[in-house]
Amino acid sequence: MQATITESPFGTLPDGREATLYTLTNANGMVAKISNLGGVIAELHVPDRDGLLADVCHGYDNVAAYTGQSNYFGALIGRYGNRIANGRFTLDGVDYQLDLNDGANHLHGGTNGFHRQLWDAETFNTPKSAGLILSYVSPDGDQGYPGSVEVTAIYELRNDNELRIAFHAVADKATPINLTNHAYFNLAGQGDILGHELTIVADAYTEVGKGLIPVGAPASVQGTPFDFRVPHTIGERIGQKDAQLDFGSGYDHNFVLNKSAEKALEVAARVVDPVSGRVLEVLSQEPGIQFYSGNFLDDSISGKGRIYGYRSGFCLEPQHFPDSPNRPDFPSTILRPNEEYSTVMAYRFSVA
Repeated sequence: MQATITESPFGTLPDGREATLYTLTNANGMVAKISNLGGVIAELHVPDRDGLLADVCHGYDNVAAYTGQSNYFGALIGRYGNRIANGRFTLDGVDYQLDLNDGANHLHGGTNGFHRQLWDAETFNTPKSAGLILSYVSPDGDQGYPGSVEVTAIYELRNDNELRIAFHAVADKATPINLTNHAYFNLAGQGDILGHELTIVADAYTEVGKGLIPVGAPASVQGTPFDFRVPHTIGERIGQKDAQLDFGSGYDHNFVLNKSAEKALEVAARVVDPVSGRVLEVLSQEPGIQFYSGNFLDDSISGKGRIYGYRSGFCLEPQHFPDSPNRPDFPSTILRPNEEYSTVMAYRFSVA
């Protein structure tokens, strides 16, 4: 069986444009449904140890929900994943003020970031995969950012049960860029995620202060609830008395990945659901990964016939570090003219 891709209407945007839902199916029957609205992964059907499929990704039924209070479910995030303190940075001697959409800070590219844009789409097939190429031009001044940026995101569902996302961007003026995907996962397909077993390949993490902005240099995970170098369930230490857990209302932190080489595409995190046997490995070329334990989900959020309750989903977002434009000690996120931004991430599924 060859991987296939089909398309269907997904709804009408407030301005009258039509969004499309693309259904990618691989040779094993794994299904990824992705929209050109915000590049959202709306559904992801993955087999358990008995071969039974379940949708393991939080999402909504229609365009209206994604253009409302989206919670970034499954969304393509840009220009800048995570937070920038006070929405301000200075670049080449010029001060920039970004959209403030997270209290006093800028989050995930702003109110009208890449997650709310209708992207141009093109489909493709290879002998071992089905794919979707999304492209978008972010204009100079978009959400306060300098320069026009041409962005491409290539989603590829492979026959080895890996959903790979490759990002590319070029800019006509120096600008920060930090692209990722914001899928919320529940490998059981229902309930909470506190019994999921998590491993993160990181000796350090960035401690945060108020507003979840990094403070100081990265800190060792040794002896803390942030040590996932060997597997722990997400819920095992989440209720411990710990100042960092208090700031995040649980886990909502960037981990500094142990890399064999800069830009190496390798496993950053691994999650196992002992009940279903589903295993998720997140591969990345990025120096960091944000682990979020669904602390702000509540029963007011629903979609696809489900209620998304407290800690019913987790996120593992490959990225550069939060607030990097204001932290010269962090790896740079500045893309300059005549350079190309390029990074690859993947969600690889198997069973245990």
